[in-house]
Amino acid sequence: MGRGGRGNRGGGRGRGRGGGGGGGRGNWDNSEDNRVSFEKVEKYNEKLERFYNDVLGLDEEEKDEFWATLRRELPNSFRFAGSKGHALSVQRLLKERYVPEISKITHYDGTAVEPPKPVPWYPDELAWWMTTPKKVIRRFPPFAAFQKYLVSETSVGNISRQEVVSMIPPLVMDLRPGMTVLDMCAAPGSKATQLLEMVHRGEEARVRKSLQDHAEEDGRTMSPGIERDVKIDMDNAEELDSDSSDYGRATVTNHDATMYPSIKLPPTPENPATNRYLKFDRILADVPCSGDGTTRKNVNLWQDWTPGNALGLYVTQVRILVRALQMLKVGGRVVYSTCSMNPVENEAIIASAIERCGGLEKVQLLPSDDQLPLLKRRPGLKTWKIMDKSGRVWNDWAEVQSYLADEENERTPTIEKLAEGMFTPPAGTPNSDIPFERCMRVYAHLQDTGGFFIAILEKQREFKAKPESEAKIANPIPPITSIINEIESKSEPKDGEGFLPKIEAADLLTQPTDTTNGAEVIPAAYQNLGHPPPNDSRGTKRSAENAADVVTDAVVGTKKLKTKGEVDTLDSGLKDRSIHGQAPPGAVLDISTRPGDMRPGRNRNGQQFEEPYKYISHEHPQVQVVEDFYQLSPRFPRDRFLVRNAQGDPAKTIYYTCALIRDILKENEGKGIKFIHAGVKMFMKQDVQAEGVCKWRIQSEGMPILEGYVGEERVVRLYKRETLRRLLVEMFPKVTDGGWKNLGEIGERVNNISMGCCVLRVEPSDAEDGFTERMVMPLWRSVHSLNLMLAKEDRTAMLLRIFNDTTALINNHNPSKKEERMADPADPLLPDVASGFTREDGTIKVETTSNAIECAAPVESHDMDLDIRPGLYGEIVAAKDTVAYKGVDVRAEQISKGEETGGSETQLNGMGGVEGQLGGVS
Repeated sequence: MGRGGRGNRGGGRGRGRGGGGGGGRGNWDNSEDNRVSFEKVEKYNEKLERFYNDVLGLDEEEKDEFWATLRRELPNSFRFAGSKGHALSVQRLLKERYVPEISKITHYDGTAVEPPKPVPWYPDELAWWMTTPKKVIRRFPPFAAFQKYLVSETSVGNISRQEVVSMIPPLVMDLRPGMTVLDMCAAPGSKATQLLEMVHRGEEARVRKSLQDHAEEDGRTMSPGIERDVKIDMDNAEELDSDSSDYGRATVTNHDATMYPSIKLPPTPENPATNRYLKFDRILADVPCSGDGTTRKNVNLWQDWTPGNALGLYVTQVRILVRALQMLKVGGRVVYSTCSMNPVENEAIIASAIERCGGLEKVQLLPSDDQLPLLKRRPGLKTWKIMDKSGRVWNDWAEVQSYLADEENERTPTIEKLAEGMFTPPAGTPNSDIPFERCMRVYAHLQDTGGFFIAILEKQREFKAKPESEAKIANPIPPITSIINEIESKSEPKDGEGFLPKIEAADLLTQPTDTTNGAEVIPAAYQNLGHPPPNDSRGTKRSAENAADVVTDAVVGTKKLKTKGEVDTLDSGLKDRSIHGQAPPGAVLDISTRPGDMRPGRNRNGQQFEEPYKYISHEHPQVQVVEDFYQLSPRFPRDRFLVRNAQGDPAKTIYYTCALIRDILKENEGKGIKFIHAGVKMFMKQDVQAEGVCKWRIQSEGMPILEGYVGEERVVRLYKRETLRRLLVEMFPKVTDGGWKNLGEIGERVNNISMGCCVLRVEPSDAEDGFTERMVMPLWRSVHSLNLMLAKEDRTAMLLRIFNDTTALINNHNPSKKEERMADPADPLLPDVASGFTREDGTIKVETTSNAIECAAPVESHDMDLDIRPGLYGEIVAAKDTVAYKGVDVRAEQISKGEETGGSETQLNGMGGVEGQLGGVS
């Protein structure tokens, strides 16, 4: 699967995100928010209300409900990551632990508090929302416990905070595993995450099935109860190649979506001289837009909205959709979506793109009423009007032409921004047959959401896109006339000046020429031939009061429009956050320029170059070391390993990709395509001084791919909950000097295993102290100790999820404060726990009894509508002296926020023995 460049979605000139992540009013931590509160902003805009009252066709009673809903804040919403094997267990935890306790809470009048509920139309109840007021959330400990759960699981990637209407487009793409998919405007990336989950759905089960089928011939032992796991997606397992070939299919590029480069594929053996280019099964075009469907979230839109925001994006939106249809396979589908309700950004774009691509014979608009039957929606508009920048509403293009034909009427810039393609196609034209009612319009009042537009287009035949027609632009100036006017307006040349002055208008008559002297034209340069820069009459160069270009506000993961007068700075308190810069060089390369021709380190725009990906041979000495140490099965592909440096040397990280990504990276190297990310991290180099120890340890994100192919010599099996809990709480438990005896059923195994990385398999069983799901994690055996190679956020999230445990993490590796035994839970020196918590069997847990609800102090909260990735310590764990005897006899030290969790034995180039990425459970 590919992700396209950061073609961003607008939110007016307010703080708005354009339908991306972010699910409503509440906050999940206690960070401050410097923005004006929702209640203090006046929610009225005369032009906005007048236009949509006229265009949408709502009756009077429905209009009142429509606007009243837009003036309320959105419900909080979030989504469980559906591709991970433990996503349903995280969801089950919400249902079984938190919802029952929240449901016990009542208001003063005795009515029950509404708990979180599943979004009715989202499959498998993987999306949830809640409308509980903040004043209720602040009063009761069950909500505090629920908040900690949300923050914890969000930090490790199991939960994604996302507005519910933003979840719709991926669900209607009819996406199946094995397809090749492109997200053309993947920022902030919430929909791209959904697409990844859908592409990889059931993949772990299929790989496990393949391993089971070949276990005997490979001489490997499979996990008990694996039959239960592989039943998850057995039907798809029969349809697809069930090995590790499909892993590592994701790549991220950064290009202008209006001229996204063609991706070259290697020629086939049958036709070695024929160029091949990648075509996609599915493409999501969630395009830049004015974002007026997000007023419930981007409250500044009430003040900032103007009709010019939408008009200025018309050309860009058409170009993106046309380019998407060009890159699509015949029979493939493009889903076009915006978070705008304006028909000039929706139905008009569909009509213009279909017309440019050859009409309904080449591109069909598919029905959507059979998709998501529980989602309330309205059909697309069959007729519509356009409001210009001044606020005047035009019924059709004929009215504009009639106005311009009258010499007494003033020809204002606002009228010249209008184009024929923006209006309803006239009767009797080919475009008048487009079934616009097949589009999907979601309005806020229908199901308590934001506004959204979705259309599904299917490519029927290959086509050659028509050029952008000047005839569809209001009062176009012929190029010859422009040249004459410019020549006549120029004064006589002064002494010393050239006799032939530069005639800017003449550029309109020229096209780029091939300056490569017969050399191959790079794919990225082809795109610049298809879309020449428009002149001012086309409405894409906007003045300061309009949006000059589109940028991404990375502070809240949103998309907004940037004016010429703005600079890339942020509000006070947020200025340290970076924002996306200008378009990368690959999107603007000319025919004769390649990245290698530019200065090392920086391109001509001053941007940092991305390091190239280089594949390494299976005969490379470091690959041989890995293969021998982990005793990899001969069936594991050896031709998929790559590194990211120009020398092709595995200095720090080894990546893994599928065969398709390998071919793409090799074939397009140095040809103008900017690859930001590819594949998954498989191995990270460990700084180990001992001789004969493999320095390459398996990364958590690579573990699901590799673990089934690792020989039994590097596998450790764990069965008991208490053993896993100890490994999660304790950093570097001692193995030597008899310390292995305190490590339960894995003690003898880890005592005898050689130094280096191991595969820890947590096996399911029916025992009382057993697990119901299978998990796999990297484990490092050092000279004297053992360490579970998980980030602190992963450890804390697993403790809370599996054990309902908020115990502070313990670092046994600090020589000045290390002891061999843990604190005695019965010791009278232990202080009382904080309100809302309880101690059971020596561990501190969230108190969820009704007594705790009645006596608890209020829980403080602050408004926030940002993308949350907080550190958890000090919020979830107990205070230091709660665990460490009030400082009387320090036996272990609490891991503080920002502190490394490794030591000299496991220094990973300054990483402190902890991986920097999220995840860790397959």
